Amino acid sequence: MAGNEPVLSPDQLKPTNRRKARIGAVSAIVILLLMTIGNHKGNTENYFMYGLAGLIVVVLVGDWVLRRNGLRD
Repeated sequence: MAGNEPVLSPDQLKPTNRRKARIGAVSAIVILLLMTIGNHKGNTENYFMYGLAGLIVVVLVGDWVLRRNGLRD
């Protein structure tokens, strides 16, 4: 470590508020699904957005299951 680097405790390295992160993830899902409604002709964009929304849902459900079983704090 360099002499000028601050020393951080583990409490200072915690991630942001988990509730806000979940709200942000649900908001992202809603926005992705709303973007499929538009004036484009092909469905490639729709499939991409459905896939991203589904991936976020899988991450949220996985996080919920791990927390429910006490495997994650």
